[in-house]
Amino acid sequence: MIDQETIGLLMKGVNGVTWQSLVMIGVSFVLFYLAIVKDYEPLLLLPIGAGCLLANLPLSPLIAEDGMLKILYEMGVGNEMFPLLVFIGIGALTDFGPLLENPKFVLLGAAGQFGIFLTLILALLLGFTQKEAASIGIIGAIDGPTSIYVSGILAPHMLGPITVAAYSYMSLVPIIMPPVIYALTTKHERAIRMPYASRKLSTRTRIMFPIIVTVMVGILVPFATPLIGMLMLGNLMKESGAVERLTKASSNEIANTVTLFLGLAVGGTMVGTDFLKFSTLFILGLGLLAFGVDCAAGVIFAKILNVLTGGKVNPIIGAAGISAFPMAARVCQRVAQDEDFENFLLMHAMGANAAGQVASVVAGGVVLALMGAGG
Repeated sequence: MIDQETIGLLMKGVNGVTWQSLVMIGVSFVLFYLAIVKDYEPLLLLPIGAGCLLANLPLSPLIAEDGMLKILYEMGVGNEMFPLLVFIGIGALTDFGPLLENPKFVLLGAAGQFGIFLTLILALLLGFTQKEAASIGIIGAIDGPTSIYVSGILAPHMLGPITVAAYSYMSLVPIIMPPVIYALTTKHERAIRMPYASRKLSTRTRIMFPIIVTVMVGILVPFATPLIGMLMLGNLMKESGAVERLTKASSNEIANTVTLFLGLAVGGTMVGTDFLKFSTLFILGLGLLAFGVDCAAGVIFAKILNVLTGGKVNPIIGAAGISAFPMAARVCQRVAQDEDFENFLLMHAMGANAAGQVASVVAGGVVLALMGAGG
């Protein structure tokens, strides 16, 4: 005969199910759907979904103090190591050639960060603390590792929704960007052709670029040194050609392993009782606003450049001044070809997109400095 105590032990898991855990298990299924069926950022959304699912199973030992998800968080998110390792891989995959050929596009990258600071102000008005508002605003960088790095320092209790928002909006770039572009440009502007004459960049120039950027940003924005340093380290390895094995490992095996661990760790923070709050809806909404404002600011600034250059700049490329590299540039090319199939803007958009990659890292450092992180 099975006594009541034994039955109680067997039913402990069932009794531990709450409506919050059921909702979050549903959220994990949505993330699986986006990753597997829609192919939206699958490398991260699938591990995040898995972490979310595992963390919300009743009495899950994985989120206990000595549980795997908790250990992964402390090992690489709580000390910001995972986002920095991801940045090495990003740098090893990034080609800054189009930006070096058109240095003026660095201005589009700067304009593409405007939404971060506007959203920060709005979040403050909605009652969030300064550090929480800054963490929400950085979603506008449309750069997952930067969002994780900054929010991990300033507001670790909001890491789950901020990360989900950042990577979800990165995956939705092809859906969110075109309406903003169409709303702010005319048919004539979208049809402007920008001939691309590739200039051969010397190996010395490509090698010196990451070194000089690291030194300049490190001096001007010290809080951005970890981010820009790892990004440019990856790029220096790529451009030098001296450490091919390290370059391949950083952009493949290491990046893939760290992305898996990062996704599981972040998903493990999405426990229903902590995640299902009214503030989460504000975070998602403000993050979307930040993205839209960034794209709009980039397009508007590109329109100004178009006027200053006598009509030689297609405003579409301004939308690429965010950090979603190279997806944003490809979307700009697609919009341009919808107007004129023979219009080739991709390399110009890649220049603006590369500038946005650097600018988002700098913006993250500026936000940390403004919030007095580490002080």
